[in-house]
Amino acid sequence: MSSYFLYILKCADKTLYTGVTTDVARRVNEHNGSALGAKYTRARRPVRLVYAKKYRSRSKASQEEFRVKAFSRKEKLALIRRRTELTRV
Repeated sequence: MSSYFLYILKCADKTLYTGVTTDVARRVNEHNGSALGAKYTRARRPVRLVYAKKYRSRSKASQEEFRVKAFSRKEKLALIRRRTELTRV
């Protein structure tokens, strides 16, 4: 059974991009250097991974993606900050 990840990238223009993947490292590389990256990020390279969270199913990851995409920028930054603080402890 594959795991799925919700991820947030920070683009060169400081905007945030949210997506779902099974392989975060591969997907970040695609966003940074291949035609497989999203059209949005291709114009805003380089991108940097700032958040990732693992889910057991595509359905759960996609539900969370939908929820997070509705967040304001301020709410997304707070989510990223909370996750970063948890990993530093």
